[in-house]
Amino acid sequence: MYYLIMLRKIFISLRNRNFRLFFIGQTISNVGNWLTNIALTLLVFKLTKSGFAVGLVAACQYGPILFLSAWAGSIVDRSNKRRMLFVTQGLEMAQSIGLAIFAFMPHPALGGLYALALAGGIILAFDNPLRRSFVTEMVREEDVPNAVVLYSTTVNVARVFGPALAGLLIVTLGYGWGFAIDASTYLVVLFCIYLMRTEELRLLPPKPRSKNAVREGLRYILSMPTLWISFAMLAVIGMLSLNFTVTLPLFVVNSLHGTVGTFTILYSIFSVGAVIGAFVVAHQNLVKIRHIIFGAGALGIAMILLAIVSDIKTAIPVLFLIGIANVLYTTATSAIIQVEARREMHGRMVAIQSVFLIGTGVIGGPICGWLADALGARAPIIFGGVVCLLSAIFGYFAVKRYALKSCPI
Repeated sequence: MYYLIMLRKIFISLRNRNFRLFFIGQTISNVGNWLTNIALTLLVFKLTKSGFAVGLVAACQYGPILFLSAWAGSIVDRSNKRRMLFVTQGLEMAQSIGLAIFAFMPHPALGGLYALALAGGIILAFDNPLRRSFVTEMVREEDVPNAVVLYSTTVNVARVFGPALAGLLIVTLGYGWGFAIDASTYLVVLFCIYLMRTEELRLLPPKPRSKNAVREGLRYILSMPTLWISFAMLAVIGMLSLNFTVTLPLFVVNSLHGTVGTFTILYSIFSVGAVIGAFVVAHQNLVKIRHIIFGAGALGIAMILLAIVSDIKTAIPVLFLIGIANVLYTTATSAIIQVEARREMHGRMVAIQSVFLIGTGVIGGPICGWLADALGARAPIIFGGVVCLLSAIFGYFAVKRYALKSCPI
């Protein structure tokens, strides 16, 4: 009986039909997304054998978020999110088809892969704040914190199966089939969106266009200590610590002397830790600033431990711990704005947050790749761990400075 009650608490937001459909579609699609992310990274690494080239892929994928996401968030705030999702998800399906076409070629053009990665980044700049802010329109007010955490859980569940599926397809059928399967998952997403009941959505009245929408969002962040502290931490952690799609394959292949298959298995273990961490966050509702600070500190320690391991067996439990710490930090960071901020600001808040969480990869990805080429694959992991620890210390003293009653340390 206790376990049934616990499960009901973890998944309570799924009682909302529209969110249930969204959850199913996004879980399947995110598996395909991670399949493509890993396959594209490994394909470029295979073609170039360069850490910087791998970092450049991350820059193409996430650079547009740095430059477009804040503007995109202001568009999302005044748009019909369900209709807009049909457009963004359809375009992402087209991008995956394009990657499949290139990958099936005997000699894939590196420039074409970079161009499609860049196109995907432009689409993601709009799609990411759109999907995340749409969550609050699909559920009851009291279910919002749980829905936000469960949506993050879909990404972490996908990270278990997506990389493993990528490794399996790469060594059996080839890269092209991985991208093709990702494209097919969008059909499920589009069908789930089609089945939603529009009358059950908690729509906000449309807002008039404002030239100062992004500036208003920044002012709003600066007016709330819980928001600007978490955003300041995320700015450096997102740029220099969370580049795992760049740092982990380089570390596994170059430092632990593993293979592509080894990397995908280890990445799945990292993701299993993330899934377990996500369920803990959902059950305990860990979405306060103190959880962000604790998660950053724990992630920093775990990353430094990983950098000093000498073999694959030892790396397994450490990667599992990194997965738990990573999801505690990122989920609490992602959820706090949708819990603390006003609903009419969610699109802009999510978009600006995406700039720091994802968009800074345009700078951090190449930096981490260059560090790996120059100093060895352990260097960017150590550096990222130190950045997390320093950010946690900053967050701790910032909260103390403002004596935030809602977030005691």
